[in-house]
Formats: sequence, structure tokens, C-alpha cells
Amino acid sequence: EDFFGGSPELKAMVEPLDDEELRKMRRGGHDPQKVYAAMNAAVQHKGQPTVILAKTIKGYGLGEAGEGRNISHQQKKLNEEELREFRDRFDIPISDDEIDETPFFRPSPESEEMQYLKARREALGGYVPERKYRFKRIESPKKETFQRILAGSHGREASTTLALAQVLQTLLRDKEIGDRIVPIVPDEARTFGLDALFRQYGIYNHLGQHYQPVDYPGLLYYREATDGQLIEEGLTEAGAMSSFIAAGTAYSSHDCPMIPFFVYYSMFGFQRIGDLIWAAADQRARGFLVGATAGRTTLAGEGLQHQDGSSQILASLVPTIRAYDPAYAYEIAIIVRDGIKRMYEENEDTFYYLTLENEPYAQPEIPDQEGIEEGILNGIYKLRPSEDPGALTRMHLIGSGAIIREMLKAQTILREKYDVAADVWNATSFSQLRRDAVQADRWNMLNPDKEERIPFVKEAFVREPWPTVAASDYARLNGEMIAQWMPNDYFVLGTDGFGRSEGREALRRFFEVDAECIALASLTRLRKLGMIDASVVISAIEELGIDQEKPNPLSS
Repeated sequence: EDFFGGSPELKAMVEPLDDEELRKMRRGGHDPQKVYAAMNAAVQHKGQPTVILAKTIKGYGLGEAGEGRNISHQQKKLNEEELREFRDRFDIPISDDEIDETPFFRPSPESEEMQYLKARREALGGYVPERKYRFKRIESPKKETFQRILAGSHGREASTTLALAQVLQTLLRDKEIGDRIVPIVPDEARTFGLDALFRQYGIYNHLGQHYQPVDYPGLLYYREATDGQLIEEGLTEAGAMSSFIAAGTAYSSHDCPMIPFFVYYSMFGFQRIGDLIWAAADQRARGFLVGATAGRTTLAGEGLQHQDGSSQILASLVPTIRAYDPAYAYEIAIIVRDGIKRMYEENEDTFYYLTLENEPYAQPEIPDQEGIEEGILNGIYKLRPSEDPGALTRMHLIGSGAIIREMLKAQTILREKYDVAADVWNATSFSQLRRDAVQADRWNMLNPDKEERIPFVKEAFVREPWPTVAASDYARLNGEMIAQWMPNDYFVLGTDGFGRSEGREALRRFFEVDAECIALASLTRLRKLGMIDASVVISAIEELGIDQEKPNPLSS
């Protein structure tokens, strides 16, 4: 009366049932007939979605051992009495003599249950789940496709974010793969220079455009269309990442390989939707994640909410991600072409992460030097060797992303003021260098009778074991990824701490990754090794205008 009496309709439904039948009634989510009836009703209903609310009980079937109790997740085993109760409740044909051994029960092959399960497995393609890779392969674009980008900007200033927009436009125009490119932005496409895609390719909207945008008279107005190619989800990185996963797994789900480029504020990627990025890796998604407006000192004026100094480190922890921090447009073209080749032509289980900045500077032509593409893809190459070092003190400087320009300035300071000849190296990926080194170490451990493998980063420096200073626009952990394989004295600068609302010059001085701080760090290492006198370092602090009492960015 108390349980069913509140509803006359419900009371009428249970009136014919006796006490035993009432006792055996199950909650809806545990009653196969109710679940089937609900699912059947949902399938038959047309015109609108259906929500099925299935009520279940935590620890269902465990009885006194844990049914409906918060300890269910901690219950590791049942005693004999609890096992008997469980057996009787579900009519499992195990005798009292056997129950103490907790045996598994398997119905006979001829039983209705096994016949049904067998038929379902056959319909699903077999007993062992497998990932099918029988999809149409895509031939990667030829190097000449990116010739305009590889040639540099001819003195015009452009950011690496805008360079990616050029790469995207080049791919979208490609007759072979253009219709497979899926540009995705959660918001602020104009910030990333992607508004040029609005007019020509359109923003996808399944209803089309039913309003006139405020920028309609302009050339690059906000154009939505049912056949639009750009996906703009609105202010939701989670929704945009879900679109990336859908497009990035289409090669295996639908035999329709798509190439998504998800472009977003880099701070709002791994830090905000890291779980979805991990899910993408788990599902073997492919494509390009692009953390635009990246770098803790490069995105000026936006404080600790937006300034990213961690995403390269977080990306290094995802096993199938190849993470890069390119400084120049030609590096982006080389990396994107390599990515398409690896993922869609060679069927490699990987996807890419690129951090790009909004700082404009002249984009140089790709250097004409042997092995530069190999260096870009493996993670490091010599960008500018010192000129005529003669008998000068020697050093290496390793920069990454936008900080490479500070390294080039530091090279000049060291040469002109302190007679130190430094070679400048561009580290496109500390994490790729680390992975290569870890794999080499593992191979050497398991193959002591074979010739030792030398990590790429060690091979690069072993013949010139000079002191080395590295810096990036990320926390020091980024540069420290390769520390144990460097065959020389190695010191890392980085942007540990919270962001600040300031200009780039002030930010780089605050985080101590500007040219002057790099030069000071270099002189400090040389003094530690006894290669110069301490008085040189003391004088340099004053000459370079460095405040010894400035706040520590890590703790302020």
C-alpha cells in the first residue's frame, strides 16, 4: 500500500501479483523485458530523440555482501554463504561441493545462450576484437606543394600561426586531398588568421545561414552554409575536440580518412580537455592539434589565464602524440607534410601537436643544408653556427619556438662583448629527442651483444662537447627532457611560474629567457667550468642591465 499506493495506475498493474511475484520484481535496469520494451519503444518512436531512464542498484546481485551499499567497489571476494546466495539468486548450476572453489560456469555449446553469443560474435566479425586498417590510403602532398611557404616571407613579418593558415589554404586547394581537410576552431577564428576561409569554404551549419552577419559588407564576412568545410563549434573546446575525434577516427569507422586541424588557444587544450585528448589517442585518432597563440611570454598581455608554459610537457606524456614547437614557417610545412605521410600513407598510429605563436617576424627561407629535414622531424638541427670561431671560447645555444630569436641575439652579445663563439641550434621537439633516446637506451639494455645505438641528440653533440644553454617558452622541464643524454655541461632556462599581463620584452626579462639572461646563463656556466673568471660574470650583470633583486618568477 505504501509503495504502490501513490499511483492508482501503478497499483492496478501490480494488483494481480502475489507476494512471491512481488518479491521477484526487479528494478527496470535489471529487468531484461523492461529494458527490451523501452528500447523497442525508443526505436519505434519517430520525429524526436528518446531518453531511457534505467534505474539500477549498486552491487546488484551481491545481497548482504554489497547490494545497494557504498562498499560495493571495495568488495573483492565473497564468503561461502554469500556465494551460495548469489548462486541461488541467479540459478547458476554449481553444486554445494564445488562452491568453495569458486568455479567459473560456462553453459554448454548447444545452449540457447551460447548459440546467441556465438551468432552475435560472428556478426561482429569474430571473437577477438581487432582494429581494421583496410582503408583508402592518401598520398602525401609533394614537397613542391609547399614551395611558397618554404621560400620564406621575403622580409615581410608573419607569425607562425599565420603560416599555418597558409599551409591550410594550400592543402584545401590541393585536388587530391583538399576535400578531406577539416579545419576546426572552438572560437576566435579571426585571431588565428582563419577568417580567409570563411568566404571561399564556408562555416558548416546544417541549417544554412538565416541571418545577416554584422560584417556582411566586408570581404571576409562570417558565411555559414550547409556545405561549409570549416567547423566552428562556438566557445567549447570539448565540443570541438569531439569533432576532432569523429573526423580523426573516420578512417577506421567509415573507411573515409579525414585530416582534421583543430586550432585553439594552446592553454585551453591539454590543461582543459586533456581527458578527451587521451581518449583520442586511445581510439587511435589521427590529425593535427594546433595550440595557437602559444608560449608564456609570446602571447603578450593576457596574464596567467591564457599564457601557456606547459602544453609541450603535457603532450609528451601522450604515447601516440608527436609534439613540435616550430619557430619558422618552413618547419611547419615540413612537419605537416611528414604527418600526412605517416598517418595516412604509411598507416602509423600517431597524431600531431604543434604550438604556434602570434609574434610577427620575418620568416626565412629553408636553409640549404644537408639533413635539415631529418633534423626538423627528429627534433633538432644547427640553425646558425658561429663564424670564424678561431681560438675563442666555444658554446652551444639551443632555442625552441619564438625563443630561438632570443638565442640568435644572445649569440651576437656573447661574440661581440665577451669573445664567446656560440653555435645556435633549433629544437623543434624536445619530446621527440627524448623518445628517440629512451628507445635507444631500451634497445641497448636488451641487446648487450650488439653494436650500441646512439640517440640522435647525443650524436648531434658528442663531437663538440662544449657547454650548452637551452631555453624555450615553456617550463624548464621542457628543455630538461634531454638532459641525461647531453654529453656536456647542460643548463636549462624556462618560464616556470604564473603568466603576467605585460609586453613580450618585459615578460621575457621577468621569466629570464631574453637574450641578456641567456648570455648571463652562458657566462655563468663557463665560469663554473673554469673557462672564464668570475669578474667577467659580475661585470656582465651590470652591463646587461639585469636586476639581481628582481622577483623569482617561480615563486612570485
